[in-house]
Amino acid sequence: MGTQLPDAADADSSQLVLNLSVGAKDDNTKINGSAPVNSTSPDQPVDIEFVEQILNYKFKDKSLLQQAFTDATFDENCVSYERLEYFGDTVLNTVITKYLYFRYPDSPPGLLTNLRAVNVDTEKLARVAVKHNLHRCLRHKKPLLDDQILEFSKEIEKYPLHSRGLLKVPKSLADIVESTIGALYTDCHSLETVWKVVKPLLEPIIHLEKLENHPMTELNEMCQKKNLKLRFDDSTWEVDKTVLVFIEDHLVGRGHHLIKKDSAKNCAAKNAIDNFSHFFSKI
Repeated sequence: MGTQLPDAADADSSQLVLNLSVGAKDDNTKINGSAPVNSTSPDQPVDIEFVEQILNYKFKDKSLLQQAFTDATFDENCVSYERLEYFGDTVLNTVITKYLYFRYPDSPPGLLTNLRAVNVDTEKLARVAVKHNLHRCLRHKKPLLDDQILEFSKEIEKYPLHSRGLLKVPKSLADIVESTIGALYTDCHSLETVWKVVKPLLEPIIHLEKLENHPMTELNEMCQKKNLKLRFDDSTWEVDKTVLVFIEDHLVGRGHHLIKKDSAKNCAAKNAIDNFSHFFSKI
C-alpha cells in the first residue's frame, strides 16, 4: 500500500468530507474473464473482482462499483456515477491537499494549489484510468467515446508526465476515477484507507521539482518580463481550426486542433514559446 498520511492531523476526523448516501442496487455478479469493454446490455455488470485487484481493496458493498462505472447514457433507468463522481472529487482534493501540505511545509498556498491542480486535473485522472485499464469497465452508450479514448491513449505517449493542456481529454475517463474514489470512501469511511489505495494509482505524482507552467501562463510571463504585447488570433478557427500568436505584431506561433479551440490556443502558445528566442533573444 502507499505511504500513510502524517499523524499531525487525523484523516478520519476531517469534516471536509460529507458521508453521502448513494442508494445503488446491490449486484455481486462476476463476469468471467477480463473486464468488459464498454458493454451495452443493461444486464451486463462491472467486473468487480478486476477493479478490486487494481485497487488492492475488497468492497463490502459491491454495488458501489457497479454504480461507479455506469455512465448516465448506459440505460435510462440506471443509477449513474454522477453522485459518486461529485463526492470523489471532494475526497481526492482532501487527501492530496494533506499529502502536499505536509510534504512541502515551507511552500506558500499558491504554489501548493498549482501543484494540487496538476495532480488531480482531468488529464491526470484520465491517465490514471488508462494506465490501470479502468476504462475497460466503463459502461456507456456514447458513440464517439471509444475512439476518443483510443486516440488519447496513443497521444499521451508523447507526453510521459502531462501535456499541460495540449491534449484533448475524454472527461469520462476522469469521471470514473473520481467516482471510484467516492465509492471507496463510502465503503470504508476512512480517508487514511483512501490515500493508501489512491496514492499508487496516481503515481507518478507530479512533485515540485517537476512542476511546469501551463503554456499560456509561461508565454504570458515571458512577454510581461520583456514588456512585449501578446495577442492571440482565433478568428479563422471555425474555418481552418488554427489559432495564431502574435507578439509585437510578429507571427510567432501557430496551433491547430480539430475539436477544441482552447487546445489549439495551448498548442499555439507552446509553439510560440519554442520560437520566442528566435524573435526576441536580443531584448
